[in-house]
Amino acid sequence: MTSTPQTESAPKEAPARKFTLRQRMLISIVSSVAAALIFLIGVTMRWTVEMEDGGEPDLSVPNIYAFWHECIFALAWRYSRLGMAVVTSRSYDGEFIARTIEKLGYSAVRGSSSKGGVGALLGMHDVIARGNHAIFTIDGPRGPRHVAKPGPLLVGKNTQRPVYCLHVALSSKWRLNSWDRMMIPKPFTRAYARVSHAIHVPADADAAAMEKLQAEMQAALMRVMEYAEARMRPPAQKVRAAAD
Repeated sequence: MTSTPQTESAPKEAPARKFTLRQRMLISIVSSVAAALIFLIGVTMRWTVEMEDGGEPDLSVPNIYAFWHECIFALAWRYSRLGMAVVTSRSYDGEFIARTIEKLGYSAVRGSSSKGGVGALLGMHDVIARGNHAIFTIDGPRGPRHVAKPGPLLVGKNTQRPVYCLHVALSSKWRLNSWDRMMIPKPFTRAYARVSHAIHVPADADAAAMEKLQAEMQAALMRVMEYAEARMRPPAQKVRAAAD
């Protein structure tokens, strides 16, 4: 892990965002309320986590995980206090998320695919080097929804750690009217998380290989989402789906 991230196509580094006093106060209050809500709901959730290869993810070694932005609330409590790091944008909304997850024990690496991309990749490279997990909300910070960005593959190439895609489906939830259709678990919901096969990125992968791996990652994200959602679908809906 002595190489440095390749960022030939990455955007220029964005300066740190400055917020007004009112914005800072609002961020502090709302992030505290959100973290408390995640805790209160999270402790009531009943979880099943499965990998496509069987078993559960090995959290004793640093790996790279990618999931859709809509899953962040549902997954936040499950993996809190494990030293994981999440890429968050430098935007106003991104600062809310960063402050919230930091209160739950995550670290926030500032940057995104659109702004601060170089810093985000370097930050995640350091996260892996320290033996921690790197987390990407892969269609964030503002979409398009369910379209994967290449960040995890670039980090995987330079750290030689595998990339895993996952999705969590909930038996009972609310959805926000936001671009990502964020899922908010209802108390005592059942949660089923599906984790893909590992995606390994060769250190010498060229542009064509990276394009192929990008398609593989997109397919893996859709595959685990469809499997998890079908697993948690109410029985009546399963019957109708089978009839169709």
